[in-house]
Amino acid sequence: MKPHQAGPTRRLLAALAVALGVALATTVPAQAGAYEDFFKAVKLDDAAVVEQLMRRGFDPNSVDEAGQGALFLAMREGSFKVAATLLKAPGLKIDQANDAGETALMMAALRGHEEWLPQLVAQGARIEREGWTPLHYAATGPEPATVAWLLERGARVDPRSPNGTTPLMMAARYGSEESVDLLLRRGADPKLRNQLNLSAADFARVAGRESLAQRLAAAAAR
Repeated sequence: MKPHQAGPTRRLLAALAVALGVALATTVPAQAGAYEDFFKAVKLDDAAVVEQLMRRGFDPNSVDEAGQGALFLAMREGSFKVAATLLKAPGLKIDQANDAGETALMMAALRGHEEWLPQLVAQGARIEREGWTPLHYAATGPEPATVAWLLERGARVDPRSPNGTTPLMMAARYGSEESVDLLLRRGADPKLRNQLNLSAADFARVAGRESLAQRLAAAAAR
């Protein structure tokens, strides 16, 4: 390095060090409460705070203390303004799963948020997965429209959960009878049993839905 270049270079490095020091001094304290602020904003559907924190570098794929991702929570809580903001975030893991293997698409299906299913799938959310599937969750929920939407997009009608449970079984115990009828029309097999040797009729019977149990038993006998 030539002598006349040393001074400016040292001053530049010093200025850079000062700038970085200032940036760290202002960023670290600001991030100290960002975690709590972010997840509080998700639950309150405060999209402005979520967007502001992400602009400051907060990772939209962070999980809360229970291991739930922000997009999953937005679907669970009905925080749709936050969900729309998260979907615009670069690097968002659309199929991020919690410890139970649940994704945002599965929660949207369970809650009956039919309008969100195409948006999530358009960004890469998988309709098919091993074990519990979005169709299991849709069948468990209150809206047969979510069941219909998934089936129309190629969801298998009889996927088996880790213990062999099918969407028809879940609909028989927890979902609407419309979902049960829809699954049957699409070819769901009422004869199938899970690892506890329970059929869809048994699931309905456990829930006290005796007339539905009789219909399912009759369908299985045909």
